[in-house]
Amino acid sequence: MPEGPEIRRAADALMMAVAGREITLAWFAFPHLKPFESRLTGQRIEKIETRGKALLTWFSNGLVLYSHNQLYGVWRVVKAGETPLTKRDLRVRLENEQFAILLYSASDIQILDADALAAHPFLLRIGPDVLDPILTVEETRSRLLSPRFRGRQLGSLLLDQSFIAGLGNYLRVEILWQARLTAGVRGRDLSPEQIDRLCEAIVAIPRLSYATRGTMDDPSDTEKHHGARFQFKVFHRAGRPCERCGHPIEKTTHGSRPFYWCPVCQHD
Repeated sequence: MPEGPEIRRAADALMMAVAGREITLAWFAFPHLKPFESRLTGQRIEKIETRGKALLTWFSNGLVLYSHNQLYGVWRVVKAGETPLTKRDLRVRLENEQFAILLYSASDIQILDADALAAHPFLLRIGPDVLDPILTVEETRSRLLSPRFRGRQLGSLLLDQSFIAGLGNYLRVEILWQARLTAGVRGRDLSPEQIDRLCEAIVAIPRLSYATRGTMDDPSDTEKHHGARFQFKVFHRAGRPCERCGHPIEKTTHGSRPFYWCPVCQHD
């Protein structure tokens, strides 16, 4: 499942295709969205932003398209009039004179006004976006040590979108490796030095992943994930030497998700 950096890169690509251009065709697969087709035709997309793993498309008439890719959703950019051959189900098509942006397979799609957006249950539930530049190490530390989160195991906490939105499995294992911590330790049991390392990694690693985006030259190269030229230290590296200590990386599960770690230099 794509994580925050991948969703943000998708939003960037979509915006490049639609910025400043009038929508000539709006199409939705779901019947409850059909009335909005005429209301969006002739409008412009003013911005596309991410909130964790949700994507918000803002139109010039004040409406907002909310979409969440969940496990299988994916956006594509094609030339106007093109419909790619795929086994995926098309859910949304927004087209201008040059390009069309297409959403496949997602089921959580809504058109909202400002009031509905402000009251949206998912957006109210999630924590600050990990890629939001206003998120600081200090705020992350405050959330980690709050009564709500301080007793949680880090392996599950880092997947909880109400803590920090946009984190997922590959970011989880990379953050914990960088912080030299195991999945089972809890925030309340960390030393000040460990807390500093963890919170700095939570903020820095997702931003590094987003900033070092690239193309996947070799799809078999598992060190490049979701099209990002991002060098993993532990993710998908089971059996390979840890860059810090040389011990083989091990693979296990935590919270029913694959988990990669170095048993020598990651400690409780």
